[in-house]
Amino acid sequence: MESIRSINVNYRGRFAPSPTGPLHLGSLVAAVGSYADAKFHGGKWLVRIEDVDLQRRVPGAAKQILDTLEKLGMEWDEEVIYQSRRSEAYRDALQVLNEQGLLYPCTCSRKEIADSSITGLYGYIYPGTCLNNPASPQNAHALRIQTNDEIITFHDGLKGLYTQKLCSEVGDFVLRRADGIYAYQLAVVVDDAAQNITHVVRGADLIDSTPRQIFLQQLLRYPIPHYMHLPVVTNAAGEKLSKQTNAASVNTAEALQELVDALNFLGQQPPLEILQGDIASFWRWVIQNWRVNQIPNGVV
Repeated sequence: MESIRSINVNYRGRFAPSPTGPLHLGSLVAAVGSYADAKFHGGKWLVRIEDVDLQRRVPGAAKQILDTLEKLGMEWDEEVIYQSRRSEAYRDALQVLNEQGLLYPCTCSRKEIADSSITGLYGYIYPGTCLNNPASPQNAHALRIQTNDEIITFHDGLKGLYTQKLCSEVGDFVLRRADGIYAYQLAVVVDDAAQNITHVVRGADLIDSTPRQIFLQQLLRYPIPHYMHLPVVTNAAGEKLSKQTNAASVNTAEALQELVDALNFLGQQPPLEILQGDIASFWRWVIQNWRVNQIPNGVV
């Protein structure tokens, strides 16, 4: 059966790697999935370097990632955005939230949080210590946002209905750390809005962050993108592939094979002869034959 392309010229997707090391199969799967979905729908694909946490940034990694994407035939449609250059935008968003009376300083250490918190599905659930006993803003402090009992619901393009009650399942979460670094949850929301992202295709390891991001989008009156969370690549021990688990970097000398491996992981079943072609013919096939309903719904 032939696939039918659904053209959506307003589709704006993105790939947003952190420059903590070179691309590996896990991050390549996210790149291939987001690129294929954008191009299948006739949309644009953007790249954002999520280097807001300068302490985790590896020198030269951002350039290496971009070079790898180019060698793999994935071309971005607009200028690459670097989070490290966008502190003013994050500060402005914090101000909007502060004017709503939702932010408060937190001086709790990690040990204090671990000792006083309940462990939920997504980690420690902050018990509201500094909300109930306000900390002095004169001391070094993080900024947390006060959550509520409303249930956040969204429909994931692969996994279906997903719900989360932030107050009881996550707790009030940090938007700016005590060292002044803006948190991922805030930065990604501000940047997706600034880049007019309509579709977020990323790994399922981030699905539990999505309700927090929708919560912030609602408060900041940003549009809420469509979300689709892809299965996560794991090693033999069941650990997500990452720099910490010594994941092998993408070998651009075997670019076509690497791309086919990522596509196979996503259940797309390209013909064997695709390996006899080149990068351009590979992408022509993918853009014509991308099928979301063939992607495994879970960890493979």
